Order: sequence, then C-alpha cells, then structure tokens
Amino acid sequence: MSYPFLKGHGTENDFVVLPDPDGTVHGDLSAERVRALCDRRAGIGGDGVLRAVRRDGGWFMDYRNADGSVSEMCGNGVRVFARYLHERQGEPFPMEIRTRAGVKVLDAAGEAYTADMGEPEVLGETSVSVPNHTWSALHVSMGNPHAVAFVDDLADAGLLLDAPTHDEAVYPDGVNVEFVVRRGEHHVAMRVHERGSGETRSCGTGACAVAVAAALADGAARGTAYRVDVPGGTLHVTWTDDDRVLMTGPAELVAEGLTDL
Repeated sequence: MSYPFLKGHGTENDFVVLPDPDGTVHGDLSAERVRALCDRRAGIGGDGVLRAVRRDGGWFMDYRNADGSVSEMCGNGVRVFARYLHERQGEPFPMEIRTRAGVKVLDAAGEAYTADMGEPEVLGETSVSVPNHTWSALHVSMGNPHAVAFVDDLADAGLLLDAPTHDEAVYPDGVNVEFVVRRGEHHVAMRVHERGSGETRSCGTGACAVAVAAALADGAARGTAYRVDVPGGTLHVTWTDDDRVLMTGPAELVAEGLTDL
C-alpha cells in the first residue's frame, strides 16, 4: 500500500510527516514502520515521525521517536506540524495542536513560528555521566523529561553514540540529556542526546528546559529572552511572567511524495 508523506525539519531536527486525518491509513502506528521510515539509508530518514490525525474536533500530533517508541512531546516537531497544517490543511494561525503533553498553541510571524510550550516543572537535582565525566544536572519537565547539565566544553560530552548514564529511579522511561555552555549574557549553546533517537541536531523541548535552567542559575527576571544555539541553528526561548515557556524558531517542509515503506 502506498501512502503520502512529507519531510520537514526545525533547526535540522528532522521528521517524516504522515497525513492520516481519519486514522484509517496508519491506525495504531507500528514501531516497525516508524523505524523503516526513519532509517537514513533504507528509508526516508528522520529523528521521528509526526502523524497528523483528527481527534476530538481538532488535530492531534501522534509523535514517535526514530526507534518507534512513543513520546509525549516534540518542540521542533510541533512547529513543523503547524506549518504542515497551515499550508496543506488550511488551518489558520493561531492554532491549537493536541499532543500527549496537552494542547499547544502555535502562531507565526513570517518565517518564525512560536509555540506556547506550557508550564515547566523543575523537579530537582540529579546527575548524568558519559565515559570519563560526571555532572550534576537539573531535572526539568516540558511534558517530557530532561536533564540539563552545564559543562566547560561541549566536546566533553564525547561522541554520544550511547545514551548518557542517568538515575533510572528518576527517569524510569529514559531522559533527554542536554549539555550546555554559556556564550554570553542570556546566550547559551547545547548538544543533546534524545531518548529513542540518539544525538540530534536540535531539540525544541530541550532548548526550553535549558533556558529555564539558565534563567534559574542566572537569577534572571521572568520575561528574559534566551538565545539557545543548537548544532542545526538557533532557537529563542522566553519564560514569561505567567509561567509559560514560549519557543520561537524556523520550520521547513522540504519534500513530499508517496512511499510503501
């Protein structure tokens, strides 16, 4: 069976988009199909799959990691999803998108897409390790779990071919780990190892968690905008007075076609 797909990315965090409005094409999307689609040699290639399905009178973003596992949320993905809904389904901005981490509101101004990522949860100190290095980390939830570690040099994280070691009692379902350095006032850079996908070129929810951790460490006033550089580009994050995290960045659709994977 052939079915349509699109390919998109947000700061080079890339996704396969599967239109499935009535849920009849993919049904309960199998891990095997997700892995086939995300395979960078034998498939289309991507850090994950975004299935677009109507649910409860709106659009639901069914997000899966590249290994086929289910994830609660994807910050770069939700911007790509919003661009798809606007350009292919005619949905106007601002729009509401349903996710496993609740409803996210998206807006756009030119090429910049802003997602209201909701309220962060700061859940305490933990630690993460890679070979030859261990750091304290801040446990931040953006609907999905993050461990944010400030390091002296991003290269200290190593190749990140394997998931960093973490406290499995704190993160029984795995964790996204961000390694962060300061670049200037309200300006940081990060690398990330995402659970289920490995090291990626960007992580939107991770950038949000990093901005929250940096703002707390800096004693920054709410409403302070942070620039977060990722290997694939730059995101801008603001933790507002009313405890919302707003993330702004690009979203690109680069290809579409049919596949029988």
